[in-house]
Amino acid sequence: MISKLNYVFVASCSQLKTEADSRDITTHPHDDKTWSYLCTVCHKRFTTKSNLTKHSKLHTGENEYSCTQCDKRFSSQSGLYKHMNIHAGKYKCTECGRCFGGSSHLAVHKRSHSGEKPFECTVCSKRFARSRQVVVHSRIHSGEKPYKCHMCEKIFSWSSTLHTHMNVHMGDKPYKCSVCNKSFSLSSSLQLHKRRIHSNRRLYDCPYCGKLFKTNSDLKSHVRIHTGAKSYSCRHCSQRFTRLDQLKTHLLKSHSEGTWLTCNICQKKFSKSSNLKQHLLRHEGVKTYVCSHCAKCFCTVHELKRHQPVHGWRFGVAVTRWSRSTQLLYIEPG
Repeated sequence: MISKLNYVFVASCSQLKTEADSRDITTHPHDDKTWSYLCTVCHKRFTTKSNLTKHSKLHTGENEYSCTQCDKRFSSQSGLYKHMNIHAGKYKCTECGRCFGGSSHLAVHKRSHSGEKPFECTVCSKRFARSRQVVVHSRIHSGEKPYKCHMCEKIFSWSSTLHTHMNVHMGDKPYKCSVCNKSFSLSSSLQLHKRRIHSNRRLYDCPYCGKLFKTNSDLKSHVRIHTGAKSYSCRHCSQRFTRLDQLKTHLLKSHSEGTWLTCNICQKKFSKSSNLKQHLLRHEGVKTYVCSHCAKCFCTVHELKRHQPVHGWRFGVAVTRWSRSTQLLYIEPG
């Protein structure tokens, strides 16, 4: 028996858009319709109820139209027709021979061969092959967060981030670190954790001062200190910021946008969950960072680094970190 899926109509959503599939966004690159109908399963949004109804069949398995040449099934006849174009080779790439269901899909694909990137970010001038990509990218600068978790009201800039966040409520963290047993929702998060915490390799060097970093994102954040670039702009006023967390704090303090995170012990408020977690460790008396010279303990690595000059250390120094979850010691450079 096929279960019925409910839909949600969002009455106030002039800011809400979705990463629509490529045929929609390529055909209508300047479409400013409101995406008012929300799928309660995957949180994708649609402009009409009929489109949402068609989409819901992907989750219920209600696919009525079958391809005669393969095992694929489709929820609409138009979807089947487009798929049949792939078998017929109607829209075929002359470079690699790949076939597509429509001319718009083929046109977008051809840019992967030509290197054409016709869509430009008006803030940082970065270019993209698809208009959908520049729309999603622009949220880095604007701080726009159109995706809301229906369980905790937390908001996100990207639907993929919301999907990952839902694992927090489901408790699904299938990727486990082989060194410290910490678990993650995404494989990419696990790999980033390994590079930042357990690896001493610093492959990314600053072209201005030569400082080395473990990840490219850390390097990019550092370079802004030299360039003074302020890529994050407030959509309510003219203020601009170097870092995204600065923009988030500004939106909270100046425009009451977003949600403050409150300590349940002393009621102190924070704009970042990482800051709240560090603060809670102070209440618990947990000091995970240990000086390898005098064994003095600290709550954060920044406090440890401020302590290091006491021993005559001004730059990198071996730091011992204690993991409560596995009772292992790690040595990492400061």
